[in-house]
Amino acid sequence: MRERAAHAGFAPADAGSPLRIIRLSPEATVGHAVGDVLGLAAGVAISPLPIVAIILILATPRGRLNGPLFAFGWVLGLAALGAIMLAVGGTGGASTHKHPATWVGALKLALGALLALFGARQWQRRPRDPSQAQLPKWMAAIDRFTPVKVLGLGLLFSAANLKNTPLTLAAAASISSAGLPVPQQIGALAIFVVIASLGVLAPLAVYLLMGERAKNILGSWRDWAAQHNVAVMAALFFVLGLKLLGDGVSVLAA
Repeated sequence: MRERAAHAGFAPADAGSPLRIIRLSPEATVGHAVGDVLGLAAGVAISPLPIVAIILILATPRGRLNGPLFAFGWVLGLAALGAIMLAVGGTGGASTHKHPATWVGALKLALGALLALFGARQWQRRPRDPSQAQLPKWMAAIDRFTPVKVLGLGLLFSAANLKNTPLTLAAAASISSAGLPVPQQIGALAIFVVIASLGVLAPLAVYLLMGERAKNILGSWRDWAAQHNVAVMAALFFVLGLKLLGDGVSVLAA
């Protein structure tokens, strides 16, 4: 009886007392799902190269147009990738009796191993002197990008990125395996996307709200992110990869 009540979303009374069925708060379930993906969202948000890209875009003559377009492309990429994973999780039975399905654990295990290995490789290749770090050559031509290219760049950085793609897939798999109704899954994904976009939205907010004072602030952010991009990314790859490995083992061992 107690197991059936738990699976149905109810909390039974303590032993020795009359049976009382109390419905668990749906907000608590949504909160648990969001809590599971907060670390992954933060990992997506801390993306030095996209932050450098939007700062460079904002410094161009069309920065007031292209900056929001880049941010929109970023948000759209995360939302689309997450929605696809939610749909796959829904059709693939990501949740069985409120517990993640075995394939969800296997997916997290594979993504975690990929991230950890890539993080170790990046750490070995990091510049010993941060001042010698170089940005990709294409960034020198970013002031000549059309609005369509800027939008596509935002999409690529969020949805086709070696760090952000696995983290977003893992987050959406966690949400889809939480046993939530579809509207609540969409709400949890929306919260993930907002948090994962803070790193890109922060420079845009500074640019739009602070006027001329934004140049020095954004310039210092750009220089730091450019110098420490490889080291930061390597550390994030490795740490978040280990987290996903642990999550995958927990699901498979349950």
